[in-house]
Amino acid sequence: MVSTIIGNRLSLFEPQLSAAARMDPSERKGLAVQGMARTEPLSTLATKHVVSRKFVYEQIDKAEQALDEVFSPPPKDDRVLFSIPVTKDWLQQVVLSTILHCHGSYQGVKDFLHDTFDLEISIGTIHNIVTASVEKARLVNRQEDLRGIKVGAQDEIFQGDPVLVGVDPFSTYCYLLVQEPSRDGTTWGVHLLDLSERGLSLNYTIADAGKGLRAGQAEAWPTVPCRGDVFHAERDMGNMATYLENRAYGCIGAREKLERKMDRARKKSEGQSFSTKLAIARAEETSAIQLADDMRLLAQWMREDVLSLEGPDAPTRRALFDFIAQEMRAREHLAPHRIRPVRIALENQRDELLAFAEDIDRQFVAIAQQHHVSLKDVRKVFELSCFAPVDSLYWQKDSALWKRLGSLYPVVRKAVQQVAETTVRASSMVENLNSRLRCYFFLRREVGPDYLELLRFFLNHRRFPRSRKAERAERSPAEILNGKSFPHWLEQLGYTRFQKAA
Repeated sequence: MVSTIIGNRLSLFEPQLSAAARMDPSERKGLAVQGMARTEPLSTLATKHVVSRKFVYEQIDKAEQALDEVFSPPPKDDRVLFSIPVTKDWLQQVVLSTILHCHGSYQGVKDFLHDTFDLEISIGTIHNIVTASVEKARLVNRQEDLRGIKVGAQDEIFQGDPVLVGVDPFSTYCYLLVQEPSRDGTTWGVHLLDLSERGLSLNYTIADAGKGLRAGQAEAWPTVPCRGDVFHAERDMGNMATYLENRAYGCIGAREKLERKMDRARKKSEGQSFSTKLAIARAEETSAIQLADDMRLLAQWMREDVLSLEGPDAPTRRALFDFIAQEMRAREHLAPHRIRPVRIALENQRDELLAFAEDIDRQFVAIAQQHHVSLKDVRKVFELSCFAPVDSLYWQKDSALWKRLGSLYPVVRKAVQQVAETTVRASSMVENLNSRLRCYFFLRREVGPDYLELLRFFLNHRRFPRSRKAERAERSPAEILNGKSFPHWLEQLGYTRFQKAA
C-alpha cells in the first residue's frame, strides 16, 4: 500500500538517489584521478563505484579541462601601459644608461637598440654621445666641494697603466680617479697638490705599503699622516697560515702513504726498507702541524687583539705586536720563503698600522677630561662593545657602568660610540670601489683615459637603491658628503628625463 502523509507524518515511500547522484565533489575528483591514471579498466572502475562508464568519462573530461586551464600559457597582454616620446635626447640617455648601469659595450648598445627599438645606430654615434658626456662630466667634477672629506682611502689599480684612486670611506665619494703611465711619488704628488688647490684637506689617509703613493703624499702633504691598512696585514698573515696548514695536510698524507707501503712490505718481510723514511715523515709531520698551529694562533692574535677596533691601549698593542713578530722570527727558519716576507712587512709598518690605536687613546683622554670621569671607565665602556647584548656578561658590565657613572653613562657611551664609528683602520672602501671599477675598464680602450672622468661623475652622483646604513639609502655619495640634494645624474649632464603621466 502506498500512502501520502500530509503534515508531520512521514511518507511510506521515498524516491532513491543513484550512486552517481550521491557522490560528493571530493569523491568525483578521486574517481576522475583514478580514471585518468588508467590503473584499471574503466568498466571495472564504473562497476566498483556503481556508476556508468559514461559518468566516469564525464568526470575525466572535467578534470582534463581543469588541468588544461591551469597549465595553459597566460593570455598575451597587448595592452599599452604608457607611451614614450622617442626623441634624440631620450635615445642618448638610453645609450648612457646602458653603458653605465649595465656595463654595456658599444656593440652591445648597438644590438640592444636594434633588437628592441628596430633602430640602427652606428658605433661612431655611440662614441660621440659618450665623448660629449665626458666633457659635461668634467665640468661638474671641477665644481665639486671637497672640504667635507676628512679621511681618504687611497690605492692603485692595474689595468694596463696604473689608475690612481682616492675615496672618502664615510660617504664613498671618489675624489681621485686618473690613469697615469707611472705610479711614482712625483705622479702621486702632482695629483694630491691639485686636490689641495680644490679644497681637499684631510686629517689622515689610509693606504697600503705602496712606496710611490707614500712618497708622493709625504711631498705634497707633509703634515697629513698616512696610516697603515690593516686589511693587507691581516690578509698576508692569513694567507701565510693557510699555506702552512695545507703543507701540514700534505705531510699527513705523505706519512699515511708511507704507512700503507710499509704495511704491504711487512707482509713480505720487507718492512725495514721503509722504517727510516717513515720516521723522517713522522718527524716532518709533527713539525709541520706544530708550525701551522702556531702561525694560525699568531695570526688570530694579530687580527683579534692587536689590529681589531676594540682592544687594549696603544702601548699594550705595541707590546703584543712585537711579541708576535718575535715569535714569527723564531720560527721563520722552518718556512723562510713564507714567514720572513710577512714578518719584515709587519715590522716595517708597525707604527703606521697601530696609528689608529694611538688616535683612539687620545680621543678617550679628551672624553675623560671633558666629562670628568676616569680613563679606565671610558675604556670599559669601549670594551663593552666586544660583547653581544644576548650575552649575560654584557648586561653585568652594563649594570656596573650605570652604577659607577650614573647619568653620565649614556653621554660617555655616545661619545665612545662616535669615536668607534669615525675610526678608519682599513682601506676597505677603496678596495670595494676597485672591484666595481674593473667591470668598466674594458670600455677605456674605445673612449680613452678621459672616460674615467665620466665614470667618476657617475659613481659619485648615482643614488644607492638600498644600503645597510639608512642614511645612505636613496642618496648619492655626493649628497651624503655635502648634506644636500642634487639633480639626477642625467639631468646634470643636460638631459630632460622622461616622466610618466600621472
